[in-house]
Amino acid sequence: MLPKNTSRVARTRLDITSHPGDGWAAREQAPTVGAEVRSVERMARLVRVLGKVSDGSQFLEVKIVDRGAPPLFAATSNVLQALDSDD
Repeated sequence: MLPKNTSRVARTRLDITSHPGDGWAAREQAPTVGAEVRSVERMARLVRVLGKVSDGSQFLEVKIVDRGAPPLFAATSNVLQALDSDD
């Protein structure tokens, strides 16, 4: 769990682009409900799309796959989505 004072956390820990992975990329378009995404925490499943955020990306409610914690929220600009074979 991250501390409340995020100025003590390195920005790279909070930015998904600093957590690269083969076959995964940040996208503007929201994934379909039920799709798995990678967050800075770990693998998560999309619960629902809630709207847009100030950077124009979609606001998502995601649930960490292997943890019984409540859902968390992220923008599509801060999650990685699996690349399809046609990308």
